[in-house]
Amino acid sequence: MSRMYVQALHVHPVKSVAGTAPDEVAVEPWGPAGDRRWAVVDATGNVITQRQQPRLALAGARPLGGGGITLSAPGMPDITVEVPEPDILEPVLLFGKKVDTVPADPAAHAWFSTYLGEPARLVHMDDPAERRSVDPEYALPGESVSLADGYPFLITTLASLDALNELIAQGAHPGEGPLPMDRFRPNVVVAGATAWAEDDWQRVEIGDAVFRGARECGRCVVTTTDQQTARRGKEPLRTLARHHRIGKSLAFGRLLVPVRTGTIRVGDEVRVP
Repeated sequence: MSRMYVQALHVHPVKSVAGTAPDEVAVEPWGPAGDRRWAVVDATGNVITQRQQPRLALAGARPLGGGGITLSAPGMPDITVEVPEPDILEPVLLFGKKVDTVPADPAAHAWFSTYLGEPARLVHMDDPAERRSVDPEYALPGESVSLADGYPFLITTLASLDALNELIAQGAHPGEGPLPMDRFRPNVVVAGATAWAEDDWQRVEIGDAVFRGARECGRCVVTTTDQQTARRGKEPLRTLARHHRIGKSLAFGRLLVPVRTGTIRVGDEVRVP
């Protein structure tokens, strides 16, 4: 096997909104620093993702010092949102489970309501260590996570994307490929691996950080959403269903939990003992 290394890093400050690709990321116990600490919720308190609102893909969030963000979206003025003081906790529902969050400034609620065309609120997770645990089916004691779907980190490989795109080209919807990596919204993208090798990674070392491989990442309808246009297609779910199931999951990528924090950088060697 050739040398494996970090080809790209991605941080998504607001859940389901486009993020940034920094050269380095601080690894915190609950995920990359600043990743998915904000989310948009509807009038009933349920977290809104691209599953319900594909147009979230076209909005962007740039991190500011101190955890604040600048939001942008087509047809909307940019707006800066500071981290709210945790004076009032607002319970929201993420996949049916209650998570305590802190409401942002009302101007941010109005901004997302206008953009999405429905009542919406922006909320912030102030302390992941106190607010939410990793998926209990796969968690170890004390593991926590931000507002990500269930795990702190998602790692993918360029080789698996190439293999998937080859299968799409041979399938029923070849015109939808090749798909870019942003369909999968990973935190870490690895070059130099063999296709699907990540399915078996139990321990991953990058820089001075160490992760345990919790499980495969089962994919949903978000992966069928073009992150540049918000239009939906059939792929990659049709091809994953035929060619890459792991248990009940249409799998692409590996979910990781940090066991030692540190800093990871683009170009860092990726070691799988």
